[in-house]
Amino acid sequence: MKILITGGAGYIGSHVVKMLLENSDYEVSVLDSLVTGFDSTIEELAKIRKFQFIKEDLSNWNKVEEIFKKEKFDAVIHFAASLIVPESVEKPLKYYLNNTANTANLVRIANESGVKKFIFSSTAAVYGEPKFDELRIDNGECKINEKFETKPINPYGQSKLFSEKIIQDAAKANSEFKYVIFRYFNVAGAAPDLSIGQKTKNATHLIKVASECAVGKRDGMYIFGTDYPTPDGTCIRDYIHVMDLADAHIKAVDYLDENESDIFNIGYGSGASVKEVVDTVKKVSGVDFKVETAPRRAGDPAMLIADSSKIKEKMKWQPKYDDLETICKTAYEWEKKL
Repeated sequence: MKILITGGAGYIGSHVVKMLLENSDYEVSVLDSLVTGFDSTIEELAKIRKFQFIKEDLSNWNKVEEIFKKEKFDAVIHFAASLIVPESVEKPLKYYLNNTANTANLVRIANESGVKKFIFSSTAAVYGEPKFDELRIDNGECKINEKFETKPINPYGQSKLFSEKIIQDAAKANSEFKYVIFRYFNVAGAAPDLSIGQKTKNATHLIKVASECAVGKRDGMYIFGTDYPTPDGTCIRDYIHVMDLADAHIKAVDYLDENESDIFNIGYGSGASVKEVVDTVKKVSGVDFKVETAPRRAGDPAMLIADSSKIKEKMKWQPKYDDLETICKTAYEWEKKL
């Protein structure tokens, strides 16, 4: 099988490529513009086994069409996108063009080229700001399932939701075209062998920021809001190790052999508070870095936890790294290596 990964030089995409190269006999192609992806990541992946790297931007529609005509892909795993929420508010058109328009064109070309399987990297941002009285309460935790209302509160989430609709409508019109859409919660960590990890500059992800503090790249960090209705007053989020996320994408390709298209939340179904994460990074690193408190940020819900029962039941997905210390340790060790 020939499989294309768009954005395969980026954080999550590269971990999927790594797993495919190590654990499958798929013929792997990576398409990446290297605007936010990294040459060095491609070089590291090439040490595993040979694969095709195509340096191209999805906005070059004619070139992408030529690639598909030549290569005859069986499946596409689509990561390539812009993903910084505050930037999406400042530059909404960038997000609608890069995320939605380019995805629409990619889906068109995939359909015209006979691609049978399309795996899409979406986000829990499509749910917007949850109304907690509508959420399922499980042992005191508010969990979001896939039936929850989609109501994005920023252009990033909206651009991804538009992309989801485009994929779904294309599949309705073409019975040969099937999809899996993954709505991510909070992704963190690095490959356990530390060959690849998150290289994003000016990162905003909590575990990455805390790890940068632990290795001395930052002087300190802030906790935004300590008066939330949670046990320690700080926000609670569902953190998933990037290798478990990558594993789900590969399972999704095989899943579509015997199953219909579907949408899955992907998280562990349990949460950790901001304070718990910071304390865990301090524990695994042995570094007591400076942490200050600051007022709440607008739009930060108190608790966001995935109801991941659907993917576990339907796809038989079983995470291997469901442990906050493991996630934080691999993130810290990767930061130390960088």
